[in-house]
Amino acid sequence: MAELLNQSAIADWLDAHSAWEREGDEIVRTVGCPSFPAAIELVRKVADVAEERDHHPDMDIRWRKVRFALSTHSAGGLTQNDLDLAGEIDRLASAFTSG
Repeated sequence: MAELLNQSAIADWLDAHSAWEREGDEIVRTVGCPSFPAAIELVRKVADVAEERDHHPDMDIRWRKVRFALSTHSAGGLTQNDLDLAGEIDRLASAFTSG
């Protein structure tokens, strides 16, 4: 099982990744895409990475916006797996972001 991160490590990571926010035991980010098909494509690309890593975010699609929420449920909070996947989501989202 993945090891939980301490509060300081989480805070430091969030300071360096301003698109993400903490909500309880999760980190969340909403990405605005230029169109609904682009939002679906972003979800598909994130799903591919998540499946490769066997670490799956919660994703909520609302028209052109996709909300990602990450937490390692089996560990009961945030782990390095969450931060690593968030970094991949940032990388993928950079091609889709509309503001």
